[in-house]
Amino acid sequence: MNVWIAIGVTASACYLVKLAGLLVPAGALERPLVQRLAALLPVALLAALTAQQTFSAGDALVLDARAAGLAAAAIALVLRAPFLVVVAAAVAVTAGVRALGG
Repeated sequence: MNVWIAIGVTASACYLVKLAGLLVPAGALERPLVQRLAALLPVALLAALTAQQTFSAGDALVLDARAAGLAAAAIALVLRAPFLVVVAAAVAVTAGVRALGG
């Protein structure tokens, strides 16, 4: 029964957060600072998720093949490669490092 209570509370909280977003006045959303923050927030969240998934394993900080793949992707981005090339480079380097080093 506790699971259903948790589901109900979570669903209610999600609905209330969405309702709060709809109740924000339009004038507040048109401010330049709010627009800049809204544009940069997804990039910051994606960077944080990438770092967390790349450099952690449970509670430990690790440096393994995923870091090499991320470095390859970063180099491809600096060289202005297309997105599919960036992903392919990251996959190839990660697989190569895992094949060589285990």
